[in-house]
Amino acid sequence: MAEIVIVPDRAAAGALVAEQIAKLVTERPDAVLGLATGSTPLPVYEALRERLADVDVSRVRGFALDEYVGIDPAHPESYASVIRREVVEPLGLSPELIRTPPAHDEDLAGAGARYEAEIAAAGGIDLQILGIGTDGHIGFNEPGSSFASRTRIKTLTEQTREDNARFFDSIDDVPRHCLTQGLGTIHDARHLVLLAFGEGKAEALAGAVEGPVTASLPGSAIQLHPHVTVVVDEAAASQLRFADYYRHAYANKPEWQTI
Repeated sequence: MAEIVIVPDRAAAGALVAEQIAKLVTERPDAVLGLATGSTPLPVYEALRERLADVDVSRVRGFALDEYVGIDPAHPESYASVIRREVVEPLGLSPELIRTPPAHDEDLAGAGARYEAEIAAAGGIDLQILGIGTDGHIGFNEPGSSFASRTRIKTLTEQTREDNARFFDSIDDVPRHCLTQGLGTIHDARHLVLLAFGEGKAEALAGAVEGPVTASLPGSAIQLHPHVTVVVDEAAASQLRFADYYRHAYANKPEWQTI
């Protein structure tokens, strides 16, 4: 079962996860991070600016979850640009060690396999940051995605495009396709940390952590992973049936355990 941590707000969630990442990087300077984009992980990246200020991050490696297909890599909303702007530059990471899926390669058919090979060559991902979409997707694995799926091209649902339209001038500018790590790829990471904030994520979150494991709700795949931490605010936790137990378990957690 995933550990569910309910915190007062986004800032508290960011501080908690940043502490764990800083501990990982301190113990393993060449740690491999799985990097999510969008608004959800921003509190973590913001908290890391202070938490990693005195930590050597020159050897930290990173792999983004996904990238749009058909968008200029220099576009401010390409995930290569977002990762550089929100993660690499503020944290002082080495740009050459941070990778995004090669969605702009001429050989798109083989792009997923090449990205998988890069992750494997790095020794796999130590800690994967995840958000969850209102339809339950993680990465860009839309409903119906195979739990065994690897990095590949996916067609985005209209709901996902509408959710992401806030980052663009118009929904017409939101790409229809992406190159995303698969659910099987995500499952290979040694530690999954899923974040969710706001009432808009409450239904998807409840389904992912307490509902049946089903490809119809890709986020439910986290129930099959041996080390998952779910960090949510009160609004996102509002539909959890066992919220009181999660609070009790976290309050009585042994001091030697980390998330």
